[in-house]
Amino acid sequence: MSIQQLPGNANNLGATWDGRGTNFAIFSENATLVELCLFDEDGTEHRYELGGVYHFVWHGYFPGVKPGQSYGCGVHGPVGPEQGRRLEPDLLVMAPYALAIDGNVESGQAIFGYTWLDEEEDLSCNIEDSAKSMPKCVVVDPSFDWQGDESPNTPWNETVIYEMHVKGFTHQHPKVPKRLKGTYAGLAHPAAIKHLKSLGITAVELMPVHHFHAKPSYLVSKELSNYWGYDSLNYFSPHADYSSAGTSGQQVKEFKTMVRSLHAAGIEVILDVVYNHTGEGNHMGPTLSFRGIDNTAYYRLVEDNERYYMDYTGCGNSLRMSHPQVLKLIMDSLRYWVQEMHVDGFRFDLASALARELFEVGTLATFFDIIHQDPVISRVKLIAEPWDVGDGGYQVGKFPLLWSEWNGKYRDTVRDFWRGEDSALGEFAARLTGSSDLYESTGRKPHASINFITAHDGFTLRDLVSYNDKHNDANGEDNRDGESHNRAWNCGAEGETDDPEILQLRLQQQRNFLATLMLS
Repeated sequence: MSIQQLPGNANNLGATWDGRGTNFAIFSENATLVELCLFDEDGTEHRYELGGVYHFVWHGYFPGVKPGQSYGCGVHGPVGPEQGRRLEPDLLVMAPYALAIDGNVESGQAIFGYTWLDEEEDLSCNIEDSAKSMPKCVVVDPSFDWQGDESPNTPWNETVIYEMHVKGFTHQHPKVPKRLKGTYAGLAHPAAIKHLKSLGITAVELMPVHHFHAKPSYLVSKELSNYWGYDSLNYFSPHADYSSAGTSGQQVKEFKTMVRSLHAAGIEVILDVVYNHTGEGNHMGPTLSFRGIDNTAYYRLVEDNERYYMDYTGCGNSLRMSHPQVLKLIMDSLRYWVQEMHVDGFRFDLASALARELFEVGTLATFFDIIHQDPVISRVKLIAEPWDVGDGGYQVGKFPLLWSEWNGKYRDTVRDFWRGEDSALGEFAARLTGSSDLYESTGRKPHASINFITAHDGFTLRDLVSYNDKHNDANGEDNRDGESHNRAWNCGAEGETDDPEILQLRLQQQRNFLATLMLS
């Protein structure tokens, strides 16, 4: 393959097809050279040095490169893990602004920047080519017939949110055709939409659909995979495994079709987004994207010991929210999903981590200031998970205007009330009537409180009335994972029982929880 390269445009990051060719642009302030890696259908790789660089954006225009073209990047620069420098061109990395990703990471030595058997671990250098072990970015044709699609724009006080997992929901629904189970198309199927409408919900909140690390090494060794998806590798591309359309970037059109179908039924689409960390993990993790493009720009490193990462998420790393390019990446991603994919809002995972410009959580952090003035993002539904795992991370009631919050105090209070905890009535009344103690003083309305009793974290509703303690014994983690303090009551027997009085009480308790939630 021999392709002409013309001067490119540094303003549009990612791969931008204009009908005649594709402009490629990638940010790296520490690179000395960036190569575009194009792949033939048989996997043959061709490398081209990007000829232009402007304000740390490396770019080039390639006539004739069309949608469906697979690509990646090789980034040259200084290597010195002690200083946080991890640029190794032999490692193929995914472009952060890629609109589609095909394939998954194959675990093994090739994807790591160091040699496993070396005594100094990550201080060594692995020169093995990782291209065969890496998913590929895909050039996408963004055109789509939205057929006049508009957001339902459901008022907050009428909003009923159904948190769901795209794969799990569509697999479980008996009337979704087998070929569509586990996919965006399955969620758009009339049977799925009819079911959602019958429940009276107004919005689906999709657990992570950004392309994520499906098989991290520590799970592969246990013959497990990452089901939930809270390990993002790219913030623009819909997760490829949820597509029924196969490869070549068709998951983008399938996702848009899903949104269009849900909107036609009056159902909003909210995304659960994980901008606080990535799936590359800590200093012993693989080099898949951001680490191999500009580690010191994208990640929070330990001051005076930049070999290691600050970890406010419990997942090995934290994005560096004080860096302009990280803020730009997140804002560009949010706007893309609203303007190009037509989603109606976002639930921000571990949102307190996004407010950490230094070490303390600040509600006036730059990220929130930018959100507040943005003409696109400030108009959609914004929901915070108002905590992280760092010191001072529990921030329920402290997020700024425009934001609603998962009200963890509501969840805990309602659980305590119905299991008969002492002195719960006054607190229960405050939660039932809108948690004014948390939101009124900042000018927010009762809809700032996202009232919930169960979610993907911790017990399900049935577990909540069936167990006092967690029993996560089936996934090889020896019951270490998951929330240990669920404020649950088993109604008289731990787990399964055939006692009719206990079974009746459990059903009554579930109705109590649901009635409380609907009347709050």
